[in-house]
Amino acid sequence: MSSEFTVFTKIKPGEAEALRKDLAAMADAAQDAEAHAAVRQIGTLHDARHVIFDDDTRFMFASVFDGSWDAYIDDFAKTVVGARFERVFSHSEGFPGIHDPGVKDWFVAHQAPANVFISAYPDLTVQQIYKDHRVEEAFEEVLDTPEFRAALENPANAELVATPAFQKLLEEAAA
Repeated sequence: MSSEFTVFTKIKPGEAEALRKDLAAMADAAQDAEAHAAVRQIGTLHDARHVIFDDDTRFMFASVFDGSWDAYIDDFAKTVVGARFERVFSHSEGFPGIHDPGVKDWFVAHQAPANVFISAYPDLTVQQIYKDHRVEEAFEEVLDTPEFRAALENPANAELVATPAFQKLLEEAAA
């Protein structure tokens, strides 16, 4: 379900500090509602990392996402995240711009696929993870109600409460 994407670029001479400042601004902005809304709107990004290395001469961007690579790049270009990519990658040699028709070719030319890619949850999409989280929060709310406790103690529900599946659910909720 998920794929990895890693890009290595050369930083334009003398621009490492500007890139570092733009990354710091992006890290601060990642906490804002607009960035969270864009990431949720895209709905496919598991995680992303930005690294300056080799004595401030090279830059790495790595991410894990769901779906096709083309859709991933297209989706980011349509949101506030695209503008942030534009700013960060503008410090890389030869970057044509996020809206340039050749941007995908540029990314492919700078991409280095992982030799090994391991995911803790290879069969879950970001959307499934969001849903699982919403269900878990709702279930936790139910568990905390007096009505739930009364239902557990009601003899009419004893057969359901005694099933292995229900017992497992209660054990998982208590963990």
